[in-house]
Amino acid sequence: MLFAIITLVLAYILGSFPTAFIFGKVMRGIDIREHGSGNAGATNVGRVIGKWPGLAVFVIDCAKGFIAVTFLPRLVYGLLPGDPYYNNIFYLLLAASVVSGHIWTCFLRFKGGKGVATTAGAMLGLFPAIFFSGLIVWVTVFYLWRYVSLASLAAAVSLPVVSILVKEELSTTVFLAFLAFLGVFSHRQNIKRLIQGTENKSVKLKKR
Repeated sequence: MLFAIITLVLAYILGSFPTAFIFGKVMRGIDIREHGSGNAGATNVGRVIGKWPGLAVFVIDCAKGFIAVTFLPRLVYGLLPGDPYYNNIFYLLLAASVVSGHIWTCFLRFKGGKGVATTAGAMLGLFPAIFFSGLIVWVTVFYLWRYVSLASLAAAVSLPVVSILVKEELSTTVFLAFLAFLGVFSHRQNIKRLIQGTENKSVKLKKR
């Protein structure tokens, strides 16, 4: 039990690492949440600061999710005695913890990003087939309509659908449905702008 609690807490703290905020402060001396779309994520960093900083933020945020579900349990197991919990529910909770940390970071008064990159990293570590299916959905929707937010929403909603199609465990499908709900909830302002026709089309990255 101690192993599980400590690992889940560390996953949340890892997810809370405010990558976009730090890039904004270090590179421009700004709070990225006060510029562009107001989101503390890779796309907004790309718009406000530049494409390479935006790409770097995406890679780091993706790595947070991947590390949390792959290397973190091994690290904690090496430091603590006792039997670790290596079951499906435990890993799903790990993914939920790291994504929740990104969305509600404890370092920024619980106002973080939308969790897209961190979710992608966790999916790559746990369910590669579902990850690549979601990636195909994202690329297809973005290619057709040029909205990052719409592509992210479509990819999120596709996760539980693909889980059902590949006959994953019920717990996995329920968890992915929860992630899809988080994705829709965190994009609620984008959905409103999409309906109103005021959403930014394409990424429009600033060259730096």
